[in-house]
Amino acid sequence: MAQDNLINWAGATHSGSRKQRNDDSWIVFSADAKGSRQLAEMGSTSLAEQDLVFAVSDGMGGGNAGDMASAMILERMAELIPETFKAAAKGFFPDSVAYLEQLLKDVHEHINQAALASDDCGGMAATLALAWFSPENIYLANVGDSRIYRCRDGRTEQLSKDHTSAWGQLARGEISELEYRNHPRRAALYRVIGGGKPIGAPHFAAVQYMPGDRFLICSDGLIDGVWERHIRDALAEDSLPVECCRKLLNRAVENAGADDATLIVIGIS
Repeated sequence: MAQDNLINWAGATHSGSRKQRNDDSWIVFSADAKGSRQLAEMGSTSLAEQDLVFAVSDGMGGGNAGDMASAMILERMAELIPETFKAAAKGFFPDSVAYLEQLLKDVHEHINQAALASDDCGGMAATLALAWFSPENIYLANVGDSRIYRCRDGRTEQLSKDHTSAWGQLARGEISELEYRNHPRRAALYRVIGGGKPIGAPHFAAVQYMPGDRFLICSDGLIDGVWERHIRDALAEDSLPVECCRKLLNRAVENAGADDATLIVIGIS
């Protein structure tokens, strides 16, 4: 993968009508041997001198625990991912997927310890959908039901896996998308970061990317208000990431809007 391909992105979030507080968090940051640097909600840059990381986290828990959990997870990821560059500078080249696996275990324990330390944080947990762009590949990690999609040549596929039994039925073709949306246990997660339980087995993948590819990272609040065809049509349009982002978010809020909705649209040019 040529390092001079431009990565273009735009992200946005909307607080749902159920409550004033937004439990979703999202981040875009660059990572290199000097550390991480948080980037603006929309922008364009190459991978010539740094990697780029995009992530969405949906928090849960009583009081302020949900928004604290999602924010802490993303802050921790921004602290730890640049460690790979420091290791490379010393002649060690850790496998990125294996490193992400260890990193998620660290973050999971960090959230659980924080929950034990404060009554306000009891039971806090969050999902995570993360895409780490390097010059060679994208390294993906997800826990829970925040999602990652890729659109290539007009064909859209979900690269992440929802950790719910209802999504498993959908993925196996046992139920339709309509049945999935009306499933009584659609939001019952069996895997999260934190929550006072073992993390289990998050989903990891290394995938290649090409000029023309477009990616979507989002929380389940967005999915509540858009169908798969809406995602496919929006990502396949020849529009800027910011326009695609705005279109999807507006549709989600108009059609549902009860839950927090967050998304990042990323294009390769």
